[in-house]
Amino acid sequence: MTAPARDAAEHDWVWPRYDRPTLASVLPAVLTSLGVPWPSEPSTAYSQDPGARLVLPPTDRAVVVLIDGLGDRLLRRRAGHAPFLRSLLGTGRTLAAGFPTTTATSMGSFGTGLPPGAHGLVGYEVRVPGTDDILNELSWEDGPVPEEWQPHRTVFEAAEAAGLATARIGPDFFDGSGLTRAALRGGTFVAAHDLSERVDATLAWAAAPRSLTYLYWGDVDKVGHVHGCESWQWGDELEAVDAELDRLAHALPPGTALHITADHGMVDVPDENRIDAALDPDLCAGVLRVAGEPRVPQVYALPGAADEVLGAWRQRLAGLALVLSREDAVGRGLFGPVREEVLGRIGDVVALMGAGHSVVDSRVHRPDLIDLRGVHGSLTPDELEIPLLSLTTGSS
Repeated sequence: MTAPARDAAEHDWVWPRYDRPTLASVLPAVLTSLGVPWPSEPSTAYSQDPGARLVLPPTDRAVVVLIDGLGDRLLRRRAGHAPFLRSLLGTGRTLAAGFPTTTATSMGSFGTGLPPGAHGLVGYEVRVPGTDDILNELSWEDGPVPEEWQPHRTVFEAAEAAGLATARIGPDFFDGSGLTRAALRGGTFVAAHDLSERVDATLAWAAAPRSLTYLYWGDVDKVGHVHGCESWQWGDELEAVDAELDRLAHALPPGTALHITADHGMVDVPDENRIDAALDPDLCAGVLRVAGEPRVPQVYALPGAADEVLGAWRQRLAGLALVLSREDAVGRGLFGPVREEVLGRIGDVVALMGAGHSVVDSRVHRPDLIDLRGVHGSLTPDELEIPLLSLTTGSS
């Protein structure tokens, strides 16, 4: 796929390419390295592009750590806080997260090995087709059956079926949640609170021969949201994470493959660059609901008003965002190949915010969401680019 011509509002963006390795490539490559072929079921029109495949060295044990919000560029800028991770950067890879750069979408890609349009988790908040209901794909409150919303087999299901000791380690409220059932089902869930406990649980599970162990940590993202990703608090959290990952690497059985990645990066948006759609008549006219992320609002129009809304948003955000119709966003390949039943989940209008700006809606967004300093969702390199850092324990 050829990237589209640059628009004046496109700032310093990276366009997603699903014919190259992305976050969706990581778990399939790990599974293959464990001797389990992927895909594990007949290919479909939505299978991973062959050009997106990664090749990792064969192993009997693999540990995959996903640090929420640890963008590649952020890590490189703040690498002084992370001596262990810094030591891996020279042999690491830079991948793309996929679009939009938000946790729910990225977890769908990570867990299924598919691009967003195929797995169908196409945003933080999306419309349930045929209704006016908005589904928050993180909380999944009153949402549809997760296994129907995302019907594809996950990599963890394939690992478990192949006889691998398969564990997913995270906070207790993830166990049985809608997003977990949709994107990360399969294997055994192990609840552990702080990062030290999760590392200990990982070490216990990774001792098993032929094992796949996944550890999730979300506080880098949380600290970045509240204080900003350029804050000293973010640096302190990175230091704490780095120390625990160093401990993990040195305590794993020899010959274990350790892979560290992220779901997206982050940018800071100052208060004065936060636009409230509720207070802006140009952004309210014809709008049923502003959903998505502040960095990539997905706008659902009232019946018959989609063209009006598209024109108004383009005019109001000229120079600040690239504002696309649903058809244009899909046609440009933002989501990769899109299943027909997924099309209606995507906004009638999709606004890709440029650096330093966001759109909120105080009619529907909680004050704590509106007040976030660090945000993500759009296509700046700081948001889209993620690391894949790998080592084999006990090797020189």
